[in-house]
Amino acid sequence: MSTTKMGLTIEEAAECTGIGRNTMRKLVDWGKLPVLKVGRKTIIRRDTLERFMTVNQGRNLLCQDDVRKVE
Repeated sequence: MSTTKMGLTIEEAAECTGIGRNTMRKLVDWGKLPVLKVGRKTIIRRDTLERFMTVNQGRNLLCQDDVRKVE
């Protein structure tokens, strides 16, 4: 089994992408980045995060209308 985690918390996703935690939370709240909820914990799939980064390359992630949603 691989030691690479399939899912990341918001904090881990923010750290590995360089996006701030608050911005990452906004993207989730806006429905632009799908997540799994496990109790109070929010998990972002690694493959979904990579797809999100590719689709939104060159876009302003602080502008809700500029961010493309991924499924």
